[in-house]
Amino acid sequence: MLIGLLPVEGVAGADMDALEAFVTRHYGCATRRLPDLAMPADGYDAHRSQYEATALLKAALLVRPADVDRLLVVTDKDIFIPMLTFIFGQAQVEGPTALLSLARLKQEFYGMTGRRDLMLERAHKEIVHELGHTFGLVHCQDRQCAMALSINVTNIDIKRDSLCGGCARNLAGRLEALGW
Repeated sequence: MLIGLLPVEGVAGADMDALEAFVTRHYGCATRRLPDLAMPADGYDAHRSQYEATALLKAALLVRPADVDRLLVVTDKDIFIPMLTFIFGQAQVEGPTALLSLARLKQEFYGMTGRRDLMLERAHKEIVHELGHTFGLVHCQDRQCAMALSINVTNIDIKRDSLCGGCARNLAGRLEALGW
C-alpha cells in the first residue's frame, strides 16, 4: 500500500515531515510526498472567508498518481462544506482521497498560545479518522475511538489516535479484502 501526502501551498515543510512520519509509522506502509498543490481558483469563498473542501478534493484527484492507493491532502486553510460552518477534514468513503485542515487544530485559531505538539497530536487523530473513511469505516459511538465524530476540537482531544477494537477489526478485514 502506498499513501501519498499532498500539501496544499503554504503548509510548513516541518509539519508535513511530522505527518508523513506518523502515517508511515501508524500504517506501516510506504509514503510519498507529492509537490504542493496550488489552491484551486474556485476554492475560496470570500463571503465565508473559508475554502470549500470539495474543490480541494476535486483538484487533488486530478493530480493523484495512479500508483498512490490513498491520497492525504493537507491544508493549513480553514475549510467548509456548504451544510456545515466548518470541518476538520473530509474523505471519500471507500474512495482514494482524504483531506485534513490544520487550521482549527492549532491553538492560535482560538486566540491561544501556539502548541505545535498539541496540533500534531490532533492531526494524527484526524488522519486516522479521515483515512479510515477512505477504507469504508463510518463514525463510531466510542468517543475515544479515532473514528468518533468530532464537531469541535474538544471532541478531538478526547479521542485516541487509534481505533477501538471493533473499528480495528473492521479495518483489518477491509485491508485483507483489498490484498493489503
